[in-house]
Amino acid sequence: MVGRSSGGQGRLIVVSNRVALPDQTATGGLASAMRAALQERGGLWFGWSGKVARQTGGEVHRIKDGIVEYATIDLSRADHDDFYNGFANRTLWPLLHYRPDLVDYDRKHLAGYLRVNNLFAEELMSLIGPHDLVWINDFHLIPLAAMLRERGIRNRIGFFLHTPLPAAGLLIALPRHRELLETLASYDLVGLHTPRDRRALEEYFLHEVGATMRRDGRLQTPGGRMFRAEVFPIGIDTREVADSASHANEHEEIHQLRHSLEGRALIIGVDRLDYSKGLPERFQAYARLLERSPQLHRKVSFLQIAPPSRGGVPEYRQIRRDLERSAGHINGMYAAPDWVPIRYVNNSFAHDLLSGYYRTARVGLVTPLRDGMNLVAKEYVASQDPNDPGVLVLSRFAGAAQELGNDALLVNPADTEEVAEALGIALTMPLPERRARWRRMMDVLEKQDVTAWRNAFLQRLAQ
Repeated sequence: MVGRSSGGQGRLIVVSNRVALPDQTATGGLASAMRAALQERGGLWFGWSGKVARQTGGEVHRIKDGIVEYATIDLSRADHDDFYNGFANRTLWPLLHYRPDLVDYDRKHLAGYLRVNNLFAEELMSLIGPHDLVWINDFHLIPLAAMLRERGIRNRIGFFLHTPLPAAGLLIALPRHRELLETLASYDLVGLHTPRDRRALEEYFLHEVGATMRRDGRLQTPGGRMFRAEVFPIGIDTREVADSASHANEHEEIHQLRHSLEGRALIIGVDRLDYSKGLPERFQAYARLLERSPQLHRKVSFLQIAPPSRGGVPEYRQIRRDLERSAGHINGMYAAPDWVPIRYVNNSFAHDLLSGYYRTARVGLVTPLRDGMNLVAKEYVASQDPNDPGVLVLSRFAGAAQELGNDALLVNPADTEEVAEALGIALTMPLPERRARWRRMMDVLEKQDVTAWRNAFLQRLAQ
């Protein structure tokens, strides 16, 4: 049934590249937030099944779980390679993370990206009811609203970009950028993490598209389409993370980690293995800390957890090799028979274990070169013991820096000397200062949690 504009209360339709099915453990705050929103008002979660099949589309796999329905489709190998591995990960991802030097543009990949978005639109048409709100997520599906509009869908449609958005000067480096980015005007509401991201979007539409800013704050394109861009910084389930961390002692793995430290202070980093995370620079900064502070030898350990991602992209294979070499070099230079300075782990861990690891660490080291928000920074803060909290060293180029401000130790991740200095300050910070900084950051996280984020977005979309 094709949707029509109406003031009635309908379902929520969530659309994303991947779907967290009901029999799967929700591995992150976003999945939990979407499930909670769907369970509150009833709805549908639509996206790729995660399976590569002989052909794209065909049967829509549908699962019902109470008042929530899940609908997924398969992708062919060719469509997956062009849409996901190709245009999404090798073209859009580096561009959105300020790395135009890594953009690998191929018309074939763009064609596959548009083809899969068209397929999503075709399948969604019959699933959208007349009063439903549609919430589309992330850079994989930028043109989806325009394709739904072409098919007569006039429902309220919102979009949230989970990555950073670079300035117009970088966006125009993308070949045929207007063909893609101008479709954002087909949404009623575009949500972004930070004011900087919103300014970038507004400047692109004002200077590249020729849009005008209306007095009510909406952008109007030369073709007459109007939409609103607003800031909605995503949060975490603060209470759940804090509760999980407070029960960390129940896990044998946490006892093993603490025993292995033998009283040493722990610095922790947890990131996907991605060039946007600043991991080579982080390793260099830690090495500089050891070089300039010999009194810390045998008194500190650095645990970097970096699960591999996007193994089909050459740049990711290269960064893994570089980090393995760097970790070996640091340990070879500074290790002693009873001390390994850096522990570099390529495995992933359950969230309840991670919260215990965060709680054990005196310093959380979160230094992406660019990041939309970075929820690890927030999870580290939420996991701390209120009586003896650790210190967050945070890149000023992570969206979280806009909220947590100077209560974290803000650094430029490219300046290894500055990061090393911040680590030294964090390791020696007095307890009263640590408590005061942590309390102010925790106040922000409790107020602006993931529930507040989704409610703010959906209420604005419905207005």
